[in-house]
Amino acid sequence: MPKVVILGGGVAGMSAAHELIERGFEVDVYEKKPVYLGGKARSVAVPGSNLQSPDGYLPGEHGFRFFPGFYQHITDTMKRIPFTDSKGRKNRNGVFDNLVDVTRVGILRNGKKPIITIVSFPKSLADIEAAISVLHTHDTGLLPGEAKFFGTKVLQLMTSCQRRRDLEYEKIGWWEFMDADNHSQGYQHLLVEGLTRTLVAANAKFASTKTGGDIFIQLLFNIANPGMHTDRVLNGPTNDVWLKPWEDYLTKKGVRFFKGALVEKLICNNKNNVTGVQIQNWEKSTDNNYVPYDPPAAGDYYLLATPVEVAAVVIPDEVKQNNGSLEHITELAKDVAWMNGIQFYLNKTLDVVQGHCIYVDSQWAITSISQLPFWGDYDIRTKGDGHVKAILSVDVSDWDEYFPPLGAADPSGLTPMKAKDCKTYDEIEARVWEQLKRSLNVNGAEILTDDMKQGTYTDNSQTFKGYYLDHSLNEENTPAAKDPSASDPGKSSFKIELVDHEPLLVNTVNSWANRPDAFLPGTSNLFLASDYVRTNTDLATMEGANEAARRAVNCIIDVSGQDAPACKIWNLHEPVFFAPFKWYDAWRYRQGMPYKKPPKWFDNLMVVWGIIYGAGFFLYTAWTFVTGWFSKK
Repeated sequence: MPKVVILGGGVAGMSAAHELIERGFEVDVYEKKPVYLGGKARSVAVPGSNLQSPDGYLPGEHGFRFFPGFYQHITDTMKRIPFTDSKGRKNRNGVFDNLVDVTRVGILRNGKKPIITIVSFPKSLADIEAAISVLHTHDTGLLPGEAKFFGTKVLQLMTSCQRRRDLEYEKIGWWEFMDADNHSQGYQHLLVEGLTRTLVAANAKFASTKTGGDIFIQLLFNIANPGMHTDRVLNGPTNDVWLKPWEDYLTKKGVRFFKGALVEKLICNNKNNVTGVQIQNWEKSTDNNYVPYDPPAAGDYYLLATPVEVAAVVIPDEVKQNNGSLEHITELAKDVAWMNGIQFYLNKTLDVVQGHCIYVDSQWAITSISQLPFWGDYDIRTKGDGHVKAILSVDVSDWDEYFPPLGAADPSGLTPMKAKDCKTYDEIEARVWEQLKRSLNVNGAEILTDDMKQGTYTDNSQTFKGYYLDHSLNEENTPAAKDPSASDPGKSSFKIELVDHEPLLVNTVNSWANRPDAFLPGTSNLFLASDYVRTNTDLATMEGANEAARRAVNCIIDVSGQDAPACKIWNLHEPVFFAPFKWYDAWRYRQGMPYKKPPKWFDNLMVVWGIIYGAGFFLYTAWTFVTGWFSKK
């Protein structure tokens, strides 16, 4: 069988390896990291935290995992990864059964009572009460009519035809589409920025309405579907309950993993076909001693599964020039932003929302989740020094805003800084902690106090300070701006600053045109599989990476002529109820007309359609409740 070399061992690379090895291909995977696979999805052993036993490390991560109900590709793969827990129990649906449902979401504001509501279709009286309370008991900060206006814009998204979304809304920023400039600060923070800054790490003024809107309405459709779980998380550290079992399964099937392999350049012939790869041994090489990786990568087909900022460098210029879809990849590589995680290890249980929290007033676009309530049998007492009672995992999505805000002196005594300009991990930690407290400690409550942070201790020459900040952020010497007043103004100088080596692709306005497909017409043995590839998912996520991998594998199957089934690709699902509205808008779009609410006669026809659809929805809902009730018996 043909041999495929996969460059990159993140979710895309592992997904491609999974599909290929199950179809009989020979597969080698080269990954830069010396220990971990899974890319940004990985969890890690926090250095210096194993005080009780050699393997009793506290778990850290690049950022917390989130599996929305509309994910179909990655969850299908998860069902094919065998899993046996520590007690010898085998999951019927593999690691997919390690997903647990989250039922609540918290919207936290500075100095105001939190808004806590459901994230899925109500399935109990408590769910119904939580949903109703949001409508009547909270000061949302919205002016009269703003909630209704937002609803009309969301309805416009739901009833717009696909071509209008793809060709018109792709050119419009989310801020402009939602008319944020003409509405209150509460509207801007709660409804407009709350989506883009926390979900896709993008500035609302530049985020594509096509992408952000599609994902937002997918979440709304999930909430309205009684058979769907909108928000799911893993029941333990990601490596333990997903990635390590995945690596073990693929290794057993015959995949060979080569770690510590830094891909530097693809070597191509005059026909733009790959003949080899320049790979550095990342562990053994130094600034003064270059060590090539052994064994060298060689195969019949090459699948590049690195992030876009890496792909833009390793693909030779002549290949870019002879493939139209790669013409703008260097420009696309600039459409990345920092989105990194920090975990706090606390010596007391945490009384917060049992689900994801969105801190809409935080300058650094913070989201969080308290993890241990979802981790079931995970025994935190055997980790660290044995005194950790809670893990608060936080994602920071805006690294370009000042905190504290510029202006008057801040009560915290902290100096205003952008997250990106902080020189040390401690400077970031202090400012994230302060933002958390301002949204959690409201109305006299003290949910988060400084004495909850686990004390500093040292072990194995590593200092553990009670938190872990994603180590893809590194302190580096970078060229400083030249000082014209210096004695030698032309002399280069350097400064210490943080550099993010794993930024996240963001879907900015008009960026879809810059994204390549999985196949490259100008070469016959190189394919792309990463979250920047054009997919139905259209968002830099595990789901998008898995779909891209499936598309690349299908291309390899086609080109190789192997008798193997193609990988399944799903579209985003939208309720058939909106089909007549989309048909009407498609007719208007073909005539060159803007979106417009359907006329009165159309609404009358929709009443009949609504009755038919509603009857079917009622029967489906009743069936869901009945089958769910019997499944618990």
